[in-house]
Amino acid sequence: MVRVETATVTDTVRARWAEDVLPSLSELVAIPALSPGFDPEWAASGHLDAAVEHVRAWLVSREIPGAAVDVVRLPGRSPVLLLDVPATPGGEDAGTVLMYGHLDKQPPVGGWSDGLGPWTPVVRDGRLYGRGSADDGYAGYAATTAIEAVRAAGGAHARTVVLLETGEESGSPDLPAYLEHLTGRLGRVSLVICLDSGGNDYDRLWLTTSLRGMAQVHVTARVLDSAQHSGLASGVVPSSFRILRTLLDRIEDSATGAILLPECNVEIPADRLAETRATAEAAPGSVAGAFPRHGSTRTVVDDEVELLLNNSWRPTLSVIGASGMPEPAEAGNVLRAATTLALSFRLPPTADSAAALAAIEKTLTTDVPYGATVEVTGTEAADGWNAPELAPWLASALERVSDEVFGSPWRSTGLGGSIPFMGLLGRTYPEAQFLVTGALGPDSNAHVPDEWLHLDQAQRVTEAIARVLHAHAEQ
Repeated sequence: MVRVETATVTDTVRARWAEDVLPSLSELVAIPALSPGFDPEWAASGHLDAAVEHVRAWLVSREIPGAAVDVVRLPGRSPVLLLDVPATPGGEDAGTVLMYGHLDKQPPVGGWSDGLGPWTPVVRDGRLYGRGSADDGYAGYAATTAIEAVRAAGGAHARTVVLLETGEESGSPDLPAYLEHLTGRLGRVSLVICLDSGGNDYDRLWLTTSLRGMAQVHVTARVLDSAQHSGLASGVVPSSFRILRTLLDRIEDSATGAILLPECNVEIPADRLAETRATAEAAPGSVAGAFPRHGSTRTVVDDEVELLLNNSWRPTLSVIGASGMPEPAEAGNVLRAATTLALSFRLPPTADSAAALAAIEKTLTTDVPYGATVEVTGTEAADGWNAPELAPWLASALERVSDEVFGSPWRSTGLGGSIPFMGLLGRTYPEAQFLVTGALGPDSNAHVPDEWLHLDQAQRVTEAIARVLHAHAEQ
């Protein structure tokens, strides 16, 4: 058995982050690499390619013995960046470790605090501010540094491939094609490590054990060929907004937020119920206190366990956009011809997203009030993911890491967001172990103003991954 010098792992991670990672990651933050869903002209704008090239050059500069760095491009799809590192002696038979992250970003949005901005990297009080710092620009750096640290400490690792995609924030539409294209090259994947997640505090290592699926639609209700005077037409022609409100009432209980369609609901597994109770006990108040609720706004319920279940194993609906409505200051006395709403559904991890989407579409378009025209466009669906049981070697490694690196026991939780790639990988590699973790915390502001990366937590997560790589090779 190869011995890994844990002190060397720690020292290497700390030195690499300070000297190599933070400067390059800060430069990555400055690149406005919007995901293709937010920049349809991404190929012409060149920002995604600039992000890929920036990280590619950094990976090449690491000069890891035997490593190959490639940019893979399929026609019409945003690129994938690969770092392929051969196994150390003794780790050749352990299969492939696939480590995942992404380089694309959410839109900048307004409202950043004074001195901060989406493309302005700022280090302040142990935090790196800027869009893509925590979600998920640091991941490729952390993964590579973990490989370097375990090698510097005399440890072992299996063949390891770091895959950085550029479409995650758009739902990873291109990744299935890339996975099919790379299947032969990846070989037998025995461990998947995803760094696009986090937990409920910065005191311990958090494992994500489930991810919700998703379904999205744009629904338009049209009642007129052209807008009309509201005083003359109201009471004669139905409101397009009221029609949509009626249709939504078939899907969601507006008093509780409960989704009424059976296809969108599942029975919550007993082990996830127990896990949720343990999570609430480990980090009390972390969910309720994570969001800047305005004034006297209360959470949906008071019970922390129920909040966690609502956010991980129950479906939800968010109206994330609308058109056909002028700004109030510009609104005339007009009965509008049409209203469009963008609906985003989060689905339980084990729900069939295709069946859920079909049920949503049918409910919105069947027996429409007043015979109005209803059109559903922009549909999208992706399954969630429920982690397999931890193998003994991984459970043991996590116990050691928690004690020696974090000084607190690791905990697991379901994540309310979606990473479609994980469900795809779970189906493709059913025998693999999965470690979904990361440095995001409940207040890291992913997708919103003032996104920031907790630098100490990111370094601890990097060290933990290095030790898990060694344990995987030695099992």
